[in-house]
Amino acid sequence: MKNIFFVIAIGAITLSACNNSSNQSEQSNKMNDSSKEVQKVAALTSPVNGLLQIYLQMKNDFVNDDDKGAAKAANEMLKALNDFDKSSLKEEEKKAFEDIADDAKEHAEHIGMNAGNIKHQREHFDMLSKDMYDLVKKFAAGEKIYVDYCPMYNDNKGATWLSETKEIKNPYFGKEMNTCGTVKEELK
Repeated sequence: MKNIFFVIAIGAITLSACNNSSNQSEQSNKMNDSSKEVQKVAALTSPVNGLLQIYLQMKNDFVNDDDKGAAKAANEMLKALNDFDKSSLKEEEKKAFEDIADDAKEHAEHIGMNAGNIKHQREHFDMLSKDMYDLVKKFAAGEKIYVDYCPMYNDNKGATWLSETKEIKNPYFGKEMNTCGTVKEELK
């Protein structure tokens, strides 16, 4: 008789554990679905955020004097620009995006094809940074972005770049003059 109660108790515990595991799995699925919804909303509120993330990776590669990493990020950006889904944009936004994207593609292509020539890559990064600034201003970033300025780049003509941090990390001089520059503007 004790054995029967023991078997029933073990069975009940096992069923309870399985049911609990099933509930946790359902809760996990609901959380994943909720997370996906938040990501969809973020993507709709900031259609250029994916491009911005690639740009920031490229900027960080230049900060670290990594011409090959910058080339890889530029190739990713070129693909992302070509694959960009403009269906969520209004007609006037599509036109603005296409105008900016055409220039950005050219600069990304130059950066991507010139690994080994970081000086040339940085020249195009300067122009790409202007394009990205225009995109972020037009479409918002979905996060706080800093517009930084280096007065010494390009024979003291200066250049701007976008950054995810307030701390200055100069992509134009890399490790040579990592902290050269100031925060010029904050974008939200």
